Amino acid sequence: MSEKNYEQDPADTEVDAREEVKVDEAAFKRALLKLDVIFLPVLTLIYFLNFLDRANIGNAKAAGLTEDLGMTARQYSIALTVTYVPYIVAELPLTLAIKKVGPNILIPVLVISWGLVTTFQGFVTSYPGLLVARFFLGLTEGAILPSSMTYLSNFYRRADMGKRVAFFFSATSLAGAFSGLLAAALLNMHGLGGKKGWAWIFIIEGLLTIVCGVGSFFILPRTPGTAWWLKPEERVALVAALERDAPIAEQKEKLTWSACVSALKAPQVWFMFTQFFASGAMLYGMAYFSPTIVGSLGYKGTKIQLMSVPPYVVSAVFALACCWASDRLQMRGPFVILSSLVSVIGYAMYRGSTDKHVQYGALFLQVMGAYTVAPLQSTWMPNNLAPFYRRVTGITMGFISTNSGGILSTWLFPKPPFHKGADVLLGMSASIVIWAAANMAYLGWENKKRARAGGFEGNAAPGDDGVPGDRSVHYRYIL
Repeated sequence: MSEKNYEQDPADTEVDAREEVKVDEAAFKRALLKLDVIFLPVLTLIYFLNFLDRANIGNAKAAGLTEDLGMTARQYSIALTVTYVPYIVAELPLTLAIKKVGPNILIPVLVISWGLVTTFQGFVTSYPGLLVARFFLGLTEGAILPSSMTYLSNFYRRADMGKRVAFFFSATSLAGAFSGLLAAALLNMHGLGGKKGWAWIFIIEGLLTIVCGVGSFFILPRTPGTAWWLKPEERVALVAALERDAPIAEQKEKLTWSACVSALKAPQVWFMFTQFFASGAMLYGMAYFSPTIVGSLGYKGTKIQLMSVPPYVVSAVFALACCWASDRLQMRGPFVILSSLVSVIGYAMYRGSTDKHVQYGALFLQVMGAYTVAPLQSTWMPNNLAPFYRRVTGITMGFISTNSGGILSTWLFPKPPFHKGADVLLGMSASIVIWAAANMAYLGWENKKRARAGGFEGNAAPGDDGVPGDRSVHYRYIL
C-alpha cells in the first residue's frame, strides 16, 4: 500500500464518505473485523501490561518485598499512594495532548517509559528507592487509561463500544490472574544474579512491556483514515459509519478552555464521577491486596500466588457476558447496578463469616463485581458526551476520580482481619447502585424532554439543530 493511501487527511476522507451518503456495509464489516483482530488486541495488551506493572507490587509484597526492604505496613501503603499523585496530575494534560501529538506516538512512548521504570524497580535496595520508582511509574502510566478510552471511542461507534471495552477491560482480570501465575514461576529465579524472586517479577515484566511498546509503534494508526492495514474502501466505509455516529464538526473542533469546562457542567459527568471513585476503591483494593487477603486465609508461599488466580479468571468471563448483554440491550446502568450488587454480597459474606472457605468464595464475588463495573462505567461515560474535547475531559475526570478512589484503597487493608476494608468497600459498592440509578433517571428524563421537543425525528443527526455534541436535541443518551 502506498504512503498516499494511508496518510491522507482524515477530515478529507470523512467528507468524501459523507458525500457518498450510504455506508458500504460489507466493507464496514471487514474494517470492523480488522479492528477487532489487530487494533483492539494491541491496545488491550498495552492496558494488560499497564495494570500488571502497577499491581505486581502486591505479588512482590507476598514474595517478601517489604521484609527485604525493611518496610512496615504503613510504609507499603505510602509507596502505593505515592504512585497516584503524579498519576492523577498527568492524566488530563497528556490525554488532551493526544489529538495534537497523535495516539500512535503518545501511547507507545508512555509504554516504553513505564516499562523502563518497572524494570528498574527490580534493582531498588531501599524504601526511598522504591518511593522514587513508584513516583515515576505513576507519572508515566497516568494517561494510558483515559487516552486509550478516547482512542477507542474514535474508532468504534457508540453501539459497538460496550463489548470492545469489555474485552479491553478483561485485561485487568487477566492481569490479576496472569500476575499470580507469572509471579509463581518467576519466584523460581530467586537467587539468580544475586536477585530476590520479587525483583525478577519487576525485571521480567518490565522488559516485556518495553518490547510491546516498541512493537506498537508499527501497528497503531493515528486515525481511522490512516490505518495502513485497512484497504481504501474499508477506511472510507469505517470513517463514514463513524461520521454518522459523531458529526463531522467534532473532527474539526479546536481545543479551548470552554470546550473542556463544558464537561464539568454536565450532570451525567458528576453522577459518573461519584461512581468512578467508589469503583476505583473497589478495583485497586482487589488489585493490590487480594494476594495479601489470600495469605491471611492461611495459604503460604507460592500457593498464595496460585490461589489468587481463579477469582480473576471467573471475573473475566462474567465481565464479558455482562458487557455483551449491555451492548445487545443498549443499556449500561442496569448492568452497573447488577455488578455492584454482586460486590455487595461478596463483602457481606466476607464480613459475616470467619470460615476461610466462605471468605475465599466471597473474594470471587468481590473481584467479579469490581472488575465488571469498571468496563461498564468506562463505556457509559464516553457514550453520553460529545464532541471530542468535552468527551475527553469527562473521560479523564472519571479516571481522576477512579485513581482518587485508588488512593483510598491503599489504606484499607493494613492488617488482618481486614474488617475496615470490607466495611468501606461494602458501602462503596452500595453507593454505586444509588448513583447509577440516579444517572439513569436523569438521562431518561433528558431523552423524554428531547423527544417532546422534536428530537430523534427522521434522519436528523446531533448538531443539525445548530447545537454541538450531546447538548443537541437530536442526541439520544444511553441509559
